[in-house]
Amino acid sequence: MNPVIDHVKGLFPATCHDRIFLVGGSVRDLLLGRAGRDIDLAAALSGDELASLGFRLVVGKSTAPIWFGHDPVFGTVEVTLLSGISGLAADLGRRDFTINALAMTLAGEVIDPLDGRRDLEQRLVRACSTRTFLDDPLRIFRAFRFESDGWHMTAATGALIRERESAHLLAAVPVERFTREMLKALEAPEPERFFQRILELKVGKDRLPELFRMPHIPAGPLIHHPEGDLFTHAIQVLGRVSERTDDPLARFCALFHDIGKLATDPALYPRHHGHDEAGFTLARAFCDRLRLPATYRTALAWVSKLHGTLNRWTELRDATRVRMAEQAVKAGITGILPLVSLSDKAGGVEIEGWADAVRIARMSATDVGIDPARLETMAAGKRADLILQKRVEELRRLIPPSSGEKATPPPQRRSGQ
Repeated sequence: MNPVIDHVKGLFPATCHDRIFLVGGSVRDLLLGRAGRDIDLAAALSGDELASLGFRLVVGKSTAPIWFGHDPVFGTVEVTLLSGISGLAADLGRRDFTINALAMTLAGEVIDPLDGRRDLEQRLVRACSTRTFLDDPLRIFRAFRFESDGWHMTAATGALIRERESAHLLAAVPVERFTREMLKALEAPEPERFFQRILELKVGKDRLPELFRMPHIPAGPLIHHPEGDLFTHAIQVLGRVSERTDDPLARFCALFHDIGKLATDPALYPRHHGHDEAGFTLARAFCDRLRLPATYRTALAWVSKLHGTLNRWTELRDATRVRMAEQAVKAGITGILPLVSLSDKAGGVEIEGWADAVRIARMSATDVGIDPARLETMAAGKRADLILQKRVEELRRLIPPSSGEKATPPPQRRSGQ
């Protein structure tokens, strides 16, 4: 603990030290022996004192005013102002969970009015009061995110969520705050718990309506999808991908890789012909609605569109293999796409030759032996055809032609491909 406390002491004049307390996640992480990413403080200081030390006030639409500072060692330093030292207990009581309702003086003394240390030892998520979720409905998803990290919500806290009519309350929470909790959950050891709890406790339908539809849609014919429904399939794929990577983007694509199946006419169930193309369109709108980064929109759209084709890798023409690798390079999914593909069913295997196809897709015209002067004399479409042909030839040097395919030049690209 001492290095953290000593560092905080160095951020403020000694005359302030007895009015400053480490609080919330900072204390939780210290007691757990984990390195924290930021520093959370509560302080009986004035705004003028904080401003003179370089802190700036940020007033959120749905959060309490907080003073922010930047520290080169710990990153963000957040300070909640107290009206006085006596106001600390009330501030802790207004926090979300007992494991975050802890404070520590700069002398190292722990202040624990709600017995949070006991819950910390038992890894329990317990609401601080009956108003916990009324004061900030986003805390519901924060509780689910803690469960993704191996914590367990108490029955009483779960009952608080069930008995609240949260839909109208959640509507006032900015979508960016929800998305931030979702992405943190996707980085956790058990990300599937976040989404399972959303369905179990029936909250968040306005944020993830797609999730609520999945249990009622068949994943596909039972001979290929014995797990039955689309939600169960998605959770299984997420679990398999999570065993191989902690990348939240890869895990996100795993969970929603079959988003296109939501567009299938129920009369066609259990088959989902064309769901790859439908997914390409739905994924973009879905990610935009959640205010996700452009990398997520692009990755999910192309994973949705291409994973089914990659599942048939051994049947593909070499030109199709190269084109798919080229698109994966452009979309930034050369690692994610095969990971989702091999996780799409139990016992999936690595795709032999994918790494070679990706390497060749990245080769320039010069790399594949084309004279630059020759390219300059060709029309743009012809250039693309020639580069593709040379890349296919390079692939065939490394991998035998696909089953049933003769080693003939690839067909020319169609307009728009």
